[in-house]
Amino acid sequence: MSSFPTLSDKAALEEGLVLAPKFDRDGLVTCVTTEAGTGELLMVAHMNAESLRLSIETGEAWYWSRSRQALWRKGETSGQLQTIVEMRVDCDQDALWIKVRVGGDGGCCHTGRRSCFYRVQPVGGAADAGLAFA
Repeated sequence: MSSFPTLSDKAALEEGLVLAPKFDRDGLVTCVTTEAGTGELLMVAHMNAESLRLSIETGEAWYWSRSRQALWRKGETSGQLQTIVEMRVDCDQDALWIKVRVGGDGGCCHTGRRSCFYRVQPVGGAADAGLAFA
């Protein structure tokens, strides 16, 4: 059960100042995470009501791990804690964007890279080239 209100009024949802996240059928909302200083895209994860509440209360990024079906405090074991500098919600409140400072070695991805977005897919005329490492 969510501790956040549900707004049925479209104007209140889109223009109001009440946080009323629209969780999907699995009780999750997508969260895009970028580095606060550089704007670099670090990761995309999901939050449920509890991880969102914890993120707001503690100022640290908490997510819901879909694979483990468990709360996940980013960096708890790696030391790459994410301190939230700013949290934004999109127009219809079904996605979040957090800007963070990353502790430890500054990495974010479980592969050891700084960002989870380390591969590039060429588009247009070069689309047949396949993935390349950034």
